[in-house]
Amino acid sequence: MRYQESARGADCFLIQSHTAPINKWIMEQLIMIDALKRASARSITVIVPFYGYARQDKKHRGREPISARLIADLMKTAGADRILAVDLHTDQIQGFFDGPVDHLFALPLLADYVGAKVDRDKLTVVSPDAGRVRVADRWCDRLGAPLAIVHKRRDKDVANQVTVHEVVGDVKGRICVLVDDMIDTGGTICAAADALFAHGAEDVIVTATHGVLSGPAADRLKNSKVSEFVFTNTLPTPNELELDKITVLSIAPTIASAVREVFEDGSVTSLFDEQ
Repeated sequence: MRYQESARGADCFLIQSHTAPINKWIMEQLIMIDALKRASARSITVIVPFYGYARQDKKHRGREPISARLIADLMKTAGADRILAVDLHTDQIQGFFDGPVDHLFALPLLADYVGAKVDRDKLTVVSPDAGRVRVADRWCDRLGAPLAIVHKRRDKDVANQVTVHEVVGDVKGRICVLVDDMIDTGGTICAAADALFAHGAEDVIVTATHGVLSGPAADRLKNSKVSEFVFTNTLPTPNELELDKITVLSIAPTIASAVREVFEDGSVTSLFDEQ
């Protein structure tokens, strides 16, 4: 590949999301970074709406890689000066890159959309597991809604094979919004929604920044009782999932505002001060 215009002395912003096939798009981005570096760009900001391999941010078992760190190292070696990403799977990924990392949030976009659609007096924000409680709590602050948690545990009476979902919080007769950073196969989030309906929820809306939507996700979302799934366009939505119950919001204005702040030496943090 070759850039068709001069990049000498320019502040360059290179955007690419790591969608499937993920290794192809990561490698292409690395090559583009290298080309800009060799073309004497003054600065290179890598915009990654969806950061590939973000879930592998630590060793869960022996002999496993820390792939999220490897991606950061590869970008730095290729010549990136700064990374700009949306809703990283864990905050610690920011420390993997030896340089500035601007962490953007889709929460204002998603929360304002949901808040404008439903009766807030009946709204309950729900975390699908203990790991998302902090994010769900920010939703509660923005929408003025109570919090509930879906707690997942193993049923010891059934040979540790059946998962029991316990709901902590009042969801009966409530409109529940399940919040997560990404949905991959859809198994966890659909099971959490079923648990909410079983505990008397009037309706369930699911929101997530990244719609990975791989494998059985299409069938699970189609067959779910969830009334609406709301994603951003950090990743393309598969054609088989162009359903009436799926809404895709554009993250472009959020990224554009962050790019302006970076270019003008402003404050990216100020964009999210309301949180």
